[in-house]
Amino acid sequence: MSSDRTAGDVSSGDARGDDVPDDDALAVELARRAQRGDREAFGRLAERFHAVVHGIALAHGPRREVRDLVQEVFLLALRSIGRLEDPKRFPGWLASIARNAARDAHRRSRDARPNVRDAARGAHDADPRVRALRGDSDGLADELVAPDQPPHDDGEEAERALAAVRSLPDAYRETLILRLVEGLSGPEIAARTGMTHGSVRVNLTRGMKLLRERLEREGPR
Repeated sequence: MSSDRTAGDVSSGDARGDDVPDDDALAVELARRAQRGDREAFGRLAERFHAVVHGIALAHGPRREVRDLVQEVFLLALRSIGRLEDPKRFPGWLASIARNAARDAHRRSRDARPNVRDAARGAHDADPRVRALRGDSDGLADELVAPDQPPHDDGEEAERALAAVRSLPDAYRETLILRLVEGLSGPEIAARTGMTHGSVRVNLTRGMKLLRERLEREGPR
């Protein structure tokens, strides 16, 4: 997908494949209801897909603008959901809007000097999960720290790990952030972005390998 497309250009979604898993049938029904003007249904969609939109914004957009980008994406989706041709395509369609909005924001701000303090502040929530980066990807789920446990790394270490993830190629970066920062499982990433399960597995495996190599080259600080 070209990064030059705007949210308004996305009318039929970019999901790979027409089938939606049975356990995500609720999202399809909510999308149908939202197309008929049901604001409550759209609100439930926003809750269900918030982590995906936040992760995509974090992967592709300026760190300081992530919170605003999430709000912008859902407002764009609310205004244009009537143009979505197939409710089964909602996950990929929404992900496309999020990517476009984040990349547009990145282009607008790429000449500005990044604020390291701001980048570190939002990385706090990633602390428990980035500890899994140096572990075996096959046992990744077992190595994740429970969300309610206090982080063990300091803000600088979390910032470094998040910066390393954000430096990876687009596909790996997005999938790893959804897995490690947002805490979504592989099947959840596939169902909520429109990607195939195979693509998610490949991105996670290759992305983890690249990330560990990068962190090992940099060494501890």
